[in-house]
Amino acid sequence: MTRLFAWIKRHFRRIILASGVLVLLAAAFLYVWIFQGLPPIEQFEAGLKLPSTRIYDRNGALLYEISPPEQGRSTPLELDEIPQHCVDAFVATEDANFWSHPGVDIEGIARALWINLRGGEVVAGGSTITQQAARLLLLDPNQQAERTLQRKLKEAVLALQLQNLLSKEEVLTLYLNQVYFGNLAYGLEAGARAYFGKSALDLSLPECALLAGIAQNAIYYDPLTNFEGAKDRQEVALRLMVESGYIDQETADAAAKDELQFGSTPFPIDAPHFVMAVWKQLERTYPEQLYGGGLDVVTTVDARWQQTAQTIVRQQLSFLNHPAPGAGVPANANNAAVVAMDPYTGQILTMLGSPDYFDETIDGAVNAALALRQPGSALKPFTYAAAMNPELADPYTAATMILDVETPFITRKLESYTPANYGQVEHGPVLVREALASSYNIPAVVALEHLGLRNFVQFMENIGLENLAQNTDVDLSITLGGGEVRLIDLVGAYSIFPNGGYRLQPQYILSVTDHDGNVLYEWQQAPLTQQVLDERIAYIITDILSDNNARLPSFGLNSPLNIGRPAAAKTGTTTDFRDNWVVGYTPNLVVGVWVGNADNTPMVEVTGISGAGPIYHHFMRQVLLGQPELDFQRPDGLTRTTVCSLSGMLPTVNCPHTQVEWFIPGTEPTEEDTFYQVFDIGRQTGLLATEDTPAEDIVQQTFIVLPQEARDWGVRNGLRQPPLGAIVSAPDDEDALRLLEPDPYTVFELSPIVPIQTQRLRLTVGVPEGTQQVTYYMDDVAIGTVDAAPWDLWWVLELGDHELVAEAVLEDGSTARSEPIPFGVVEYDPPQSQTIPPNQ
Repeated sequence: MTRLFAWIKRHFRRIILASGVLVLLAAAFLYVWIFQGLPPIEQFEAGLKLPSTRIYDRNGALLYEISPPEQGRSTPLELDEIPQHCVDAFVATEDANFWSHPGVDIEGIARALWINLRGGEVVAGGSTITQQAARLLLLDPNQQAERTLQRKLKEAVLALQLQNLLSKEEVLTLYLNQVYFGNLAYGLEAGARAYFGKSALDLSLPECALLAGIAQNAIYYDPLTNFEGAKDRQEVALRLMVESGYIDQETADAAAKDELQFGSTPFPIDAPHFVMAVWKQLERTYPEQLYGGGLDVVTTVDARWQQTAQTIVRQQLSFLNHPAPGAGVPANANNAAVVAMDPYTGQILTMLGSPDYFDETIDGAVNAALALRQPGSALKPFTYAAAMNPELADPYTAATMILDVETPFITRKLESYTPANYGQVEHGPVLVREALASSYNIPAVVALEHLGLRNFVQFMENIGLENLAQNTDVDLSITLGGGEVRLIDLVGAYSIFPNGGYRLQPQYILSVTDHDGNVLYEWQQAPLTQQVLDERIAYIITDILSDNNARLPSFGLNSPLNIGRPAAAKTGTTTDFRDNWVVGYTPNLVVGVWVGNADNTPMVEVTGISGAGPIYHHFMRQVLLGQPELDFQRPDGLTRTTVCSLSGMLPTVNCPHTQVEWFIPGTEPTEEDTFYQVFDIGRQTGLLATEDTPAEDIVQQTFIVLPQEARDWGVRNGLRQPPLGAIVSAPDDEDALRLLEPDPYTVFELSPIVPIQTQRLRLTVGVPEGTQQVTYYMDDVAIGTVDAAPWDLWWVLELGDHELVAEAVLEDGSTARSEPIPFGVVEYDPPQSQTIPPNQ
């Protein structure tokens, strides 16, 4: 150790000199590393110039041009023109120490790191407002996109220089006039007009907080497409304002509860909703080129078709809302959307998100083509298509008979669910062709139960309706629209029918070229490879949806679904009239129409056929005018078989009505019809002939024998019943004894003001052939026995949870026992608001 100290002492001057040289070299390297290529601070004004990006339709018509601020959507404001709560919101959210630091805030960086680590997400940023302004104005797009220490140090140096050159107020003004809010809006004034349809001078505290919150990532937190995310950011901004002392907690809570009203003001643009969608895609794909010289973008949309859609939509909404005297009441239908897509390429030819993008009274800036809405019956074709899968144990066909009668179902929550048709009308036994084409509700739920929810959900995911597939609350009502979809996705899903079963991805862009003429992207036709549906099923569904006779019972002969050429179409209407739809297609075009209100208020008696139907009809006719009429091409591997129109089985001589249906080989019916049965009737008595009836008095008559579940329907609808004593059997009468009434898991109410003996419940069963007697057991206690059809028994309601079982004695003396049905009876407790005061 002594020698070491001695050596250091002898060479001390040399050590100091070498250390100094190393420090100088390190400092020189650091200086060059940071300052080389650093733009002069005086050039910050050059950064105010924005590049020009031009977006065209497929035929070269200009849709929108992103212009420099002085020519486009960026109106500079002076700081004293901006509401103070806006200034406070941005400072609190982006740079709490802005007024005290010299341009770089070490404390703020540490604070942001702590907040982000504590919250598990990026809530606050580390860059000061001065740093962000320097980055926006002085660094090129490549440098802005870098996430390196060198970039941060350069940014910090520029921020210090900028702060020395300008006052705090001038820096903040620059930032507020340059920050990007998405939807082509640069600066606070443009952001205010883009989202709220007003000047920044008129922004309220809740509106300022929302804009301050989304500025950190305006594309992701766009309130028009991600309202929940934007609302969360607004609450973050309000909380930070409280922490910074700008407002108190009570003011923040009131601002968070304030209902935001979105709207936009006009600027030169065609197909605005489509342009916004394209712009977001460009921001994700070409961020550097987009902001570094501009791009020429040719899109898939046809501006002429777009204008046609807008004109037709406005005319139809006006017709609905301003009926002629005596022709009805105003429909309160203020919004609509139209999407047209090529089913073989996925190219979007039309995307109309609302009748008027700039009408804030209808939330016109909201793109309804990309919004989640309930589809109503528009999902039924997918239910039947999935049920026709020939790989299933018992696949459906177009001739499968389904009973369209009141039918109870048990949900996953063990609740009773009894769907009803539109207008509460039941149609008895119907074939799938009529059930789908006429949009009957009950058969669709029967089909879904037959298919199974798991198979249906998987099919929804396969065809691109992932939002439905991810819904954890999905149940049998999903086939009637008990979920949410986007119009763009629904149109894409329908494309599987005309294109032979292939899933598509929507295409927005045909080509992208930079300012030097270099082609960055060019769309190329790729072969369809992702087949999600057997092409034979796709054709059968198309054949049904284009069958005007099959939809005659519900829509009549001359409905808007007829467009004067081969076309298939399906309507959708929600039960509360909040949404109605038509999605239809020809062999080379799929069009979807939605009508409703952006604020989800109900319309007045507007259905898919009366609301969306005329828009679909007129749009299809106009855009296809002059184009050749194309027929749907039938694939190989289908056979035709004649079936009885009532039962779907092979016809006998007794079946008066037949039809020819398409089948996948192996799914054709093999049994003869048993609905039409012949009985010997006594001419004099009209009763079943006996051995004592003279031969000359016996006549043969044909009766329709329905499955037991439909016999009540037959009686109600005046269907002539088989004679008493006749031994009848129907094609789907099962060997098992089954309870038909009451519905499982139903809860009945017992009124304390009505005589107890009048509050009765009808118990009925479906019995196997040869049944001689049926005994009903309530909670394991026999409550009555019946020995003749219709095998029903009336039971007086008793409070409590109950379990009903039926037991049948068969012809050979054996017995059959039904599965139990649970249900409950509770005392009726009228709401206080419904209590009628005395003497009123």
